[in-house]
Amino acid sequence: MFKPQLRYLEQAFITFLLLVVATLLLAGCTGDTTSNPKIGMAYAIGGKGDGSFNDAAYAGLVKAQQELGVEIAEVTADRADTDTDLQKRLRLLAANGCNPVIAVGISYVTVLADVAQEFPATTFAIIDAEVSGPNIASLVFAAEQGSYLAGVIAASASKSGKIGFIGGMEIPLIKAFEAGYGQGARSVNAAIVIESAYMGAAGDSSAWNVPDKARSATEAMLAKGVDVGYAAAGASNLGMFQAIKSAGGPGKGLWAIGTDSDQYTMPTLAAVKEVILTSMLKRVDSAVFDLIKSVASGTPMLGIQTFDLKRNGVGYAVSNPAIMPYKTAANAAAARIITGEIVVTTQE
Repeated sequence: MFKPQLRYLEQAFITFLLLVVATLLLAGCTGDTTSNPKIGMAYAIGGKGDGSFNDAAYAGLVKAQQELGVEIAEVTADRADTDTDLQKRLRLLAANGCNPVIAVGISYVTVLADVAQEFPATTFAIIDAEVSGPNIASLVFAAEQGSYLAGVIAASASKSGKIGFIGGMEIPLIKAFEAGYGQGARSVNAAIVIESAYMGAAGDSSAWNVPDKARSATEAMLAKGVDVGYAAAGASNLGMFQAIKSAGGPGKGLWAIGTDSDQYTMPTLAAVKEVILTSMLKRVDSAVFDLIKSVASGTPMLGIQTFDLKRNGVGYAVSNPAIMPYKTAANAAAARIITGEIVVTTQE
């Protein structure tokens, strides 16, 4: 005699479950504010663990995870990638709800705008390049300013009056590193000799990951009397560090200067850290975090965002105690750049 009542309770319970499911689906469709934002990161060739550019971008992601509670999705460019492949990687991140989608490096320059047009509600960003679009942020760095400080340090540390520069791809971006480095070095020693080599021509993406080639180029410089080298070549930097260590390193008065991340502290470079006097820092980590924070707050950074010395976007690392004798000169140069007394150009 209790069956009708039981049947009524069963139907009521089923109705309740359906209402709960519908509510959850509705929340998902309308962007439930309790869910964590998902950030998409498309790394350059070499990916995480390069001890340089990609690792700096990843550090910004980690900070966003810790402080903002975001989720992350990551893809990495391959040396054999075509533009179509790169487009697919960016499109995959955007289609899976990532916002923002961050592209690391110049490989994505030719494809980012097209993908961004397909997803107008998503913020896209590119690091170290300028791409136009209403939903695109270009995060660029005054590498010439940071490189000026590297040049001041190199010339101050050099006993031979000969210093070296290893660039990755021979493009305006890396030529700006070389230009700033030369200007800084000549501010200390007007007669200084600078030996330069690039690991690849414009368009040769392998230039960022050929440490053997960088090692050979550095060995040739050392044979000419170079005693301080500066590398701006991504994962190829390792080759310079290896060559300088093999030649005797600090014990013979030989030093290397890294780029992007504080390479003295990178676990992947622990075997050669002793030769890394300092690194020219491009605070990619801070730029990535600032971008993510801006999107999360509902006011995304857009357009060209330049991170210079005044914005604390570039600088030099002080992890190695051996940098201490050169800090005064480097800090004085930085102050003069910030006030405009020194204007660093991107070309010699």
